[in-house]
Amino acid sequence: MEPLSKTQSTTFSLPVDSDHKATVFRPLLISRPHMLSFHLAWLSLFCCFFSTFSIPPLLPVIREDLGLTDTDVSAAGIASFVGSIFSRLAMGPTCDLVGPRIATATLSLLTAPVVLSTAFISSPKSFILIRFLIGFSLANFVSSQFWMSSMFSGSVVGQANGVAAGWANVGSGLTQLIMPLLYSYINITLDVPAHIAWRTAFVLPAVLQAVTAFMVLAFGQDLPDGNYKPFSSCKTSSESLKDGLGVLFQGLRNYRGWILGLTYGFCFGVELTTDNIIAEYFYDRFNVKLETAGMIAASFGLANIASRPAGGVVSDVMGRRFGMRGRLWSLWLVQTVAGLLCLWLGQVNSLWGSIVVMCCFSFFVQGASGLTFGVVPFVSKRSMGVISGMTGSGGTVGAVVTQLLLFSGSQKWPTQTGISLMGVMMILCTIPISFIYFPQWGGMFCGPSIHLYSINGDEDQHYHLLS
Repeated sequence: MEPLSKTQSTTFSLPVDSDHKATVFRPLLISRPHMLSFHLAWLSLFCCFFSTFSIPPLLPVIREDLGLTDTDVSAAGIASFVGSIFSRLAMGPTCDLVGPRIATATLSLLTAPVVLSTAFISSPKSFILIRFLIGFSLANFVSSQFWMSSMFSGSVVGQANGVAAGWANVGSGLTQLIMPLLYSYINITLDVPAHIAWRTAFVLPAVLQAVTAFMVLAFGQDLPDGNYKPFSSCKTSSESLKDGLGVLFQGLRNYRGWILGLTYGFCFGVELTTDNIIAEYFYDRFNVKLETAGMIAASFGLANIASRPAGGVVSDVMGRRFGMRGRLWSLWLVQTVAGLLCLWLGQVNSLWGSIVVMCCFSFFVQGASGLTFGVVPFVSKRSMGVISGMTGSGGTVGAVVTQLLLFSGSQKWPTQTGISLMGVMMILCTIPISFIYFPQWGGMFCGPSIHLYSINGDEDQHYHLLS
């Protein structure tokens, strides 16, 4: 597929640049096409997060009903991330070819029946398989970030990406709160047996995911000027394939994408792992009730409504004031602080102390995710989908690594020790940010090596040079 040309005359409700991308970000509006696309993107991804993390808050009940061991639970958690690794890698090039609208809706519709199938699992193997397949839906994160980068200019793209992802990630927290309450209502108020009540609860996330997919198809728009259209007939299939492979390999050769993938693996990846373990951690260690553990875990995810958008805002503000150096230094500092707080969380022995540190940790680790995607849109304009996919996949790879190494159930150390070790890994894996360098913008320690307006005074040409 290829974008529509910009020859048509279009009037927009927001100020736009030469590419018709919005130069301001007003999240309280729903005007077409920029802000409506924003709301459809975050809402669709919200439902995917809600579905993916609807299982962990009910694990104490599911574990007893299915006879799951600690190893089974850990394997299922890892499986949910492994599925999204491959789907996120594929989602980037898919967005480059067919656009974010079709890519988003298709994936949501394909995985919604899988979410509903959770009601029919009967063994540890089927439990692990379902979590693996549901994890594919998290690839809509890549299409969401791609969509925002297609709709908003560089001056506000960090904020747009941060708010879209932040509000969507609230789904991972809200599900921790809603699913236990929904289960209790079905089980206690409606007097439904426990083994049926928890299965019935999964109708809600499945329906939400399907409904938002149809909304994206009906009201979404890929670009400010319209939707993607089929490649023109003057291009043969071999030429189209060659173009697609060129975009893919151009992105894969860009070392900045790999570093951002590593960085994202130990901010967003750590966040995913925490979403998987935190309710059970408080339930087991501090002997709180299932509903209480769910509310505590919900506060971790719900912080995304402010923390990740704040990361995007900080990235844009520092970028306007200090250039790329400001974006990179902000990312390094915030993620390092998050690593220190994660290390501290594992050392706290009181319930309320753990809650306070966890809330501080959530704000910084989620802010680091927003800061990461404040840099991503500047890495490669032509291969933006590939770079977004690489970075997004890095997040799930990080979740798999931390879950496998620290919380697989086979380790001799307790969960709190694993949490502290995860903090150490965050600090170490943030160091490579210092190696990111842009010829026209510089890096953390060095200035630019070429003048920004040396080529016909056109900044956009330098943007292409990033790849």
